[in-house]
Amino acid sequence: MSGDSYYFGDNVNMHGGQGNTGIVKNQVAATDSATVSPALRSAVEELLQLVGELRDRVPPASAQSIDDSLPDISAAPDAPPQDRHRALMAVAGIAATVGVVGQPVLDAVNKILELLGAR
Repeated sequence: MSGDSYYFGDNVNMHGGQGNTGIVKNQVAATDSATVSPALRSAVEELLQLVGELRDRVPPASAQSIDDSLPDISAAPDAPPQDRHRALMAVAGIAATVGVVGQPVLDAVNKILELLGAR
C-alpha cells in the first residue's frame, strides 16, 4: 500500500536544526545469554572445538574465513540472526570442501541451525 512505512534498524528524522535529540531504535533485543539452552550452548562449544581442529587442515584463506566467522558463532544466539546464519553457512561451506574431514563440522552446524529453528 502506498504510504506504509517499514523500518528495520535505526530511523532518524530531522525536522529543523535546533533541539533535535534522540534516535528511534527499531531493533530486536538480543537474547539474554543466561537463557541460552544447555543444548545450544553445548552444540556451539562442540562446533568451536571441531572448527579449531578443521582450521589447521584448510588453506590459509579458508582459515581466515573461519576466524572471521567465529565471533558470530560463539555469540549465538546473541549475534544478530543474519550474521550468525551467515557465519554458520560460511563454516559449513568450508567444511563441505574438505570432504570426510569436514563432516563432523557440517553435522555440528546443522545441529545448531536446528536448535535455533533456522532449519
